Amino acid sequence: MTEEMTPQRRKGLDMMSKVYGWEMADGPGDFFAHTADQVFGEVWSREGLSIRDRRLLLLGALAATNQIDVAEIQAGAALGNGELTPEELDEIGLFLCYYIGWPLGSKLTMMFGGVSKKYKKQQQKES
Repeated sequence: MTEEMTPQRRKGLDMMSKVYGWEMADGPGDFFAHTADQVFGEVWSREGLSIRDRRLLLLGALAATNQIDVAEIQAGAALGNGELTPEELDEIGLFLCYYIGWPLGSKLTMMFGGVSKKYKKQQQKES
């Protein structure tokens, strides 16, 4: 028995695909349902801020809470979607050092450097 996808789930999955730059498939369970339907179907889909704006805010929040692994996913998606450049990531890292502390900001900056290096390598392969 196959359940038909709700319009809310489709909206959420479409926004997830747009945010991360790859086709997002539906997933099982309540956690995924809330993530797709509410976080992406509602919060990320609201008018008033662009995806880039939301991503910048999220990067700051992730950095401030030491969630560097999640920030890495966001940084890679921002580069892949053309929302940020490697140079802008460098500037974000330096800027945040002054607000989240030098040790944590340095950790973030090093991660951004690795993400940028991987991105540039991929760009060279594709050209």
